[in-house]
Amino acid sequence: MKSDPFFKKIATYTDLSEPSKTAWQMLLREEFYRKGEYFVELGQVPTKIGFVVEGLFSQNYISEAGDAVIKYFFPEGRLAASMGAMLAHTPSMFSIVALEDTRVLSYRFSEFKKLTEKYNDVASFYIRYMERHWIVEKEPLEISLRYDNARQRYHEFLTTYPGLVNRLKKYQMASYLGITPTQLSRLLSSGK
Repeated sequence: MKSDPFFKKIATYTDLSEPSKTAWQMLLREEFYRKGEYFVELGQVPTKIGFVVEGLFSQNYISEAGDAVIKYFFPEGRLAASMGAMLAHTPSMFSIVALEDTRVLSYRFSEFKKLTEKYNDVASFYIRYMERHWIVEKEPLEISLRYDNARQRYHEFLTTYPGLVNRLKKYQMASYLGITPTQLSRLLSSGK
């Protein structure tokens, strides 16, 4: 199991000592999900985090109208999880599904939490990760979804997920943007 990309990603948040890296390495398990398989199912109490080595996941919820709405994409180099449900030990309100055949390095959240208590550098990673993704990135995204028009959200999508346009179907992009595939086609044909 090759964990170099995983620890390279972790290094963007903090420098790990060798004992911390060795302890975390022992938690990693390689998993493979075929297109359409679930990493987390709606209503499941999630227990693990997955680092996407190769492939693509999306995080979805079901709208009041019964439509699947894409909330987030997890391409290579991202950590995929239903964090709120894991922290609260409650059923996930989201599903995480493979949009392509996807290989991940996963680890159990409960075992990871033990590492944060034993190793200060692992705790530092956890704090920095949560700050960046649950505060710094999340607030502007929530505001954008409420107040920006489709064109603005599309441009933000291109910035957030460079390279995904050619890997997604139009209905998947439209779902993420909160518009219909027809509206997306009009947006694309009217010039970016």
